Amino acid sequence: MSKELYIFLAILIMAIVTYIPRAIPISFMKHEIKNKYVKSFLFYVPYAVIAALIFPSILYVTDNMIIASIGAFIALVLSFFRQKLIVVALVSVVSVYGLLWLFQLLGW
Repeated sequence: MSKELYIFLAILIMAIVTYIPRAIPISFMKHEIKNKYVKSFLFYVPYAVIAALIFPSILYVTDNMIIASIGAFIALVLSFFRQKLIVVALVSVVSVYGLLWLFQLLGW
């Protein structure tokens, strides 16, 4: 099997696997969800999934987990005060790089 065919099949299989979990619930839904607890649960699922995917990467983005944790804390504080996503991302990234530079400068 050629490399191009292998890549095409891999992409096709991944597309099918990611499409099925989205298509099945839609095909079974006949009416709007009225239960406030189910609606609340479904509202927060995307946020929880994104947090679960991103949080491990935040901690291991640098060799120094303390600096990464400080950057995550800064992002959480800014998010708590409802700053825009771009502000949260830029300030936390700049703070992590600034702390890395400072630690390197101090020889820690």
